[in-house]
Amino acid sequence: MTQPRDMKRAWRNVTVLVAAQALLGAQMPVHFIFGGLAGQSLAPNACLATLPLSMIILGSATSARPLARFMQRHGRRSGFQLSVFAGAIGAAISALALWYGSFWLLMLGGLMTGIYMSAQGFYRFAVTDTAPPDFEARAISWVMAGGLAAAIIGPAIASFTGNIGDIPFLGAYVAVIVINLLGFVLFRFLDIPKPPPPQQGEDPGRPISEILREPVIIVAMICAMVSYALMNLVMTSAPLAVVGCGFEPRNAASIVSAHVLAMYAPSFVTGHLINRFGVTRIVALGLLLLACAGGVALTGVELTNFFATLILLGIGWNFGFIGATAMLTRAHSPAERGRVQGMNDLIVFTGVFLASLSSGGLMNCLGGSPQAGWSAVNLAMLPFLALAGLALLWLFRRDRAMARQ
Repeated sequence: MTQPRDMKRAWRNVTVLVAAQALLGAQMPVHFIFGGLAGQSLAPNACLATLPLSMIILGSATSARPLARFMQRHGRRSGFQLSVFAGAIGAAISALALWYGSFWLLMLGGLMTGIYMSAQGFYRFAVTDTAPPDFEARAISWVMAGGLAAAIIGPAIASFTGNIGDIPFLGAYVAVIVINLLGFVLFRFLDIPKPPPPQQGEDPGRPISEILREPVIIVAMICAMVSYALMNLVMTSAPLAVVGCGFEPRNAASIVSAHVLAMYAPSFVTGHLINRFGVTRIVALGLLLLACAGGVALTGVELTNFFATLILLGIGWNFGFIGATAMLTRAHSPAERGRVQGMNDLIVFTGVFLASLSSGGLMNCLGGSPQAGWSAVNLAMLPFLALAGLALLWLFRRDRAMARQ
């Protein structure tokens, strides 16, 4: 039976992590609105325009497992505070890159920013550390819903600070430094106990080689990786496509804002939908919506097409990624938490890195025009959606067969 004291702690941590998702998460729309445009202005070759954004993803992928081990040993609070310090350093380096006109320094700033992005991915796991089992899916959804505020705050920061001074985008990166410093204070209020050191004779959990043979875990990781990677593939190219098709940067900011709202708005109901219809069906719905986003993108390059594509993309990511996260958290023991979550985010963000790395090349160097590049980006989604869909179908049939037995 859940004690009131346990729920009080759970709600405190939900509140802190929702605030972190809202405030600290606002820096990610800033990076993704201006990162490709800043990269395009500094890159020695247009095909490399999105490489600074790819470095954010690379930093996230490479820091996921070390950060998970750090938090397993020192606690969530220390890990999250370390990450906002890295985020502030990354934004400072990016600001210096714009000041000196250095593309390579911009990539280094992106790499440091990736440490923060990796930690933000752990918010959804951290909230389950003190949540009762019947509250976990809703707690994850509430934390993800904090991104609604980020969808408003981030583009607002971009609009108000992007053109301050003589150097475009410099003011926005200075604002990101301030946001991360505020985050250091915010995490002082997090109340998640440090994991106790393993006792002699206590079950240490399965080794990672055995864990990765668990069908549910494998399918959850595939679906999470595909959902996140394809969302990033299309979102990274979207500002370049919007501007390349003759619209203004402010239109790109509005479209990214609508996209981020769509990413997090469904979170108020995603947990309830998972509990009612089952996690497999919700992940499948997410994959279907991602496919619909690609279909809409291929029908035209008007503003309405861009808005509809990015909104469907955001909702599809929400159902696919939150559903896969819920699937994963139910498939491992507490002793395995650090290993599984670190490996999951390593796999997820490696896929996202490859998608981000491909995005600029598909957009700027394939087809000879922004319209053709945008079509190439969206067509590239198909094989990966097929992979995730087939994996999910196999798991669904396997579970039904086991239930009949």
